[in-house]
Amino acid sequence: MTAAVPHVTFTAALERHLSAPAAKVSGSTVREALEEVFRGNPRLRGYVLDDQGRLRKHVVVFVNGEPVADRDGLADRVGAAARVFVMQALSGG
Repeated sequence: MTAAVPHVTFTAALERHLSAPAAKVSGSTVREALEEVFRGNPRLRGYVLDDQGRLRKHVVVFVNGEPVADRDGLADRVGAAARVFVMQALSGG
């Protein structure tokens, strides 16, 4: 039996710029989960995080359908079977 691990998925819109396949990762926070993805895909970091390591203004991350509360530190908890989804935020009127 395989242990449950967090699963990170990126919106298909990122594929226009670079490969961003879904990944099963370890980590107990959003930051730890994303850092594991970035180790295997370093170019993706610049599309998701700014130069201070915070989420970019037009990026939103959901954990199990809920938006993360900590956009700067990404310290929101990620459970063993969590679904983490990264997408561009929609804006406009």
